[in-house]
Amino acid sequence: MYKVAIIGAGVSGLSMANYLEKNNIDYHIYERRTQNDLKGHGFILPKEGIEYLSNIINIDDLYKKGQFLKKYLHYHQNGEILSEKDLEDVFVVSRSTLIEILAEGIPSDKISYDTTVTLNGFSDGKSCITLNDGTPLEADMVIASDGSRSRIRRKIFEDEKMKAVLENEVVNIIENEEIASRLENNFLKFHHEDGGLTFGVLKLSSTKILWYCQFDITKFFINEDYTPDCIKQFIVDNFGDWNPLISSIINDSSYENAHIWRVYELEKLNPFYHENIVFIGDAAHPLIPFTSQGVTSALKDSYVLTNLLLEGNNLPETFQKYEEERKAEIEIHIKNGRTLLNQFLLPLNEQQKNTLPISYK
Repeated sequence: MYKVAIIGAGVSGLSMANYLEKNNIDYHIYERRTQNDLKGHGFILPKEGIEYLSNIINIDDLYKKGQFLKKYLHYHQNGEILSEKDLEDVFVVSRSTLIEILAEGIPSDKISYDTTVTLNGFSDGKSCITLNDGTPLEADMVIASDGSRSRIRRKIFEDEKMKAVLENEVVNIIENEEIASRLENNFLKFHHEDGGLTFGVLKLSSTKILWYCQFDITKFFINEDYTPDCIKQFIVDNFGDWNPLISSIINDSSYENAHIWRVYELEKLNPFYHENIVFIGDAAHPLIPFTSQGVTSALKDSYVLTNLLLEGNNLPETFQKYEEERKAEIEIHIKNGRTLLNQFLLPLNEQQKNTLPISYK
């Protein structure tokens, strides 16, 4: 069986590692961040994502640290309810919690933090990669799970075109038992009547709330280098006079760990592999946030690739089958995401009614 190197210890890399661990396939993970760097946002997991997670973790551990969502409630910015839909087996969890749960299944000697890798080229069908200390990375197979702006992918596919999506986000998590007690386990999303501006609220626990705002970058601007005070001012300026629930969340939030999410997508998907390198998750197929399918797609990538490895075929055949099985579904989510983005940009009175902010096949 192959010796596998996994580049990146986000959700996709750790999911892949857990599948390999459970199937006794030799691997090692290389992660450029430190172990305690758990900044980020939250994830919405549709039913399918939960099913794939249950293959590799104790699902009860997840259920204790997130919430099932009952309904999607669509509001006008002033709090007038516009529509609602029941949700079936849709779960919300913070990124840090999911990363911690996935990392529990990985022996400490199989992951190297604070380690960068450099792809220098290829020789005889194998990648030539060095670690930041100059050591060659020895592996039969490399799984690149280094995110939507994958350095490895960009090194291989130098002509790829990534474009900024016309939507960016600010995401934050606050701990406030009083506000959380006023929320039911629903997905709340408030829309500005002119379009291109939304505020979402999800209850993570009896004390924690995940909130995020989405904004049209042709109308609103936020600098990636903004200080916490500047981020707060941006939020107050654009959402401070919305529904009182939003005002209370904004005013009671700390902005030290608020995350500015620049959203990019590939104009055209690259191949999912090259020589002995295969891509999974956002490294293979960046999905815009409107799909709510990023985690589930990464989990499914890991599941499919592991099962194909267990068939014992050579790498070219394994990788080709993996791409054939995954690419068509990903293209559906990309199309759905663009449709949802276009809806978001429209004024409320022109948006399609009863649209869920989740892409389904």
